[in-house]
Amino acid sequence: MAKYFFTRIAFIALAFAFVIAPNVALAKTPTFYGIVVHVSMTSIKVRNPQSKQTLSFEIVPKFDRIFSADGKTTYQMKAVKAGRYVGIIYDQRAFGMRHADRIYLLNNENERIGSQ
Repeated sequence: MAKYFFTRIAFIALAFAFVIAPNVALAKTPTFYGIVVHVSMTSIKVRNPQSKQTLSFEIVPKFDRIFSADGKTTYQMKAVKAGRYVGIIYDQRAFGMRHADRIYLLNNENERIGSQ
């Protein structure tokens, strides 16, 4: 009888880990806004002029998640150049390295292009 009790507790804990925990982790997505300082095939460096903070992000091969600020238009990686305002959604779950999940191209006033 006790064996089944512990099995049920283990099953409930496992269900909690796979259903509830990922939703809590995805609740807040880190985003960094700034001007591109350097871009290469494997990384991008962005500087926020207000906070004077500079962050580097790894880019995986065949990265294709570059959007306009409203998210309706996609771009190729060659559209990301030094001096361009961008917003980068990133995470640090893979190997503890900061890597870009999506890049949004912004206009010169550091605002979303679609909200003009």
